[in-house]
Amino acid sequence: METATINAIHTYDVAAIRKDFPILNREVKGHPLVYFDNAATSQKPQSVIDALVHYYSFNNANVHRGIHSLAEEATADFEATRDAVKDFINAASREEIIYTRGTTEGINLVAYTWARQNLKQGDEVIISGMEHHSNIVPWQIICEQNNAKLKVIPVNDKGELLMDEYSALLNDRTKLVAVNHVSNAMGTVNPVKEIIQLAHDKGAVVLIDGAQSAMHLDIDVQDLDCDFFAFSSHKLLGPTGMGILYGKKDLLNAMPVFAGGGEMIKEVTFEKTTYNELPYKFEAGTPNIADAIALKPAIDYINKVGKDNIRKHEDLLLNHATERLRAIDGLQIIGNNDHKVSVLSFVISGVHPQDVGILLDNKGIAVRTGHHCAEPLMNRFCVPGTIRASFALYNTIEEVDKLAEGLIKAVKILR
Repeated sequence: METATINAIHTYDVAAIRKDFPILNREVKGHPLVYFDNAATSQKPQSVIDALVHYYSFNNANVHRGIHSLAEEATADFEATRDAVKDFINAASREEIIYTRGTTEGINLVAYTWARQNLKQGDEVIISGMEHHSNIVPWQIICEQNNAKLKVIPVNDKGELLMDEYSALLNDRTKLVAVNHVSNAMGTVNPVKEIIQLAHDKGAVVLIDGAQSAMHLDIDVQDLDCDFFAFSSHKLLGPTGMGILYGKKDLLNAMPVFAGGGEMIKEVTFEKTTYNELPYKFEAGTPNIADAIALKPAIDYINKVGKDNIRKHEDLLLNHATERLRAIDGLQIIGNNDHKVSVLSFVISGVHPQDVGILLDNKGIAVRTGHHCAEPLMNRFCVPGTIRASFALYNTIEEVDKLAEGLIKAVKILR
């Protein structure tokens, strides 16, 4: 990590941290970039970019199967990331860390292996009313195929799960509970430890969608006692197309394979194939080597700055933004509760979110507008979509003020 960043750890000098992210130097439509779309994807520090360039420039080779120097170097770097992820989420063993293309593939892997094998007619799957489509559609498909039932934990007006109703949904037919740790559309932090304990009391397995929490919260899968935890690299400063599925070893060993091909096998004959051990059992074919390698420097960057430092800075941004935006006439925050991280989702009466997004982009301010792949949640709040500003470790108070000023001007134009 650059010296400027190391010095910034103690004082949280955001200006020093920003120097490590080259994209923040660019302009959009004649204005300095203000990037508030971090819940969709985060920007990348130079160390991550350098790792990608280094792999392709110096040790580009396939992993695991070669005995030459380049293959051995690439394999060592590839597997070093697995160890870094194990420590990052405090998994019990590296064999529990499965490489995927992202959170979506991790959820689908569990759906098409564990759930397809274990769900029977009349069994029940519970999700929440604030799920991303990636944690809705796979369960709809499997429930339809296996004649199981899908049930939904309702959401209150503050954007919180109704835990009493969750408890009422649980019964002896509940086989799986799949919920997000943090809502991508609202930033709500769900009480997943309690959710997991209640589900386990009924003998159910629990999958946690950690796409939005892995960057912002301390993750300890052993303390949570979740059975599966899925997250994406690109939302925590790493490359796109790379993700992690954590699973308890006994469950992963009992699950059927997800895809067939090279690496996931021990021996192949035309009569029978013997499958590889964990974690390679679920990693068929040539993996996303470069992006897997570049995830480690992203984790290293987060660890060196410190999640606690990052969280305090993001809370400062969120609180300031909430105060500034609440003063705007007709603005309504969706997910107005105290248990949030880094996301401010809102609507403005008489104004379409997309029109606001376009006007903000003209000022170089990037926000996300729409349903955020959470259409059922939008329907719950009777809105077509929201404007979502999501904050990261490199954002500033001055940028938040630019957002507020841009919104005030946009409202005057559009009304």
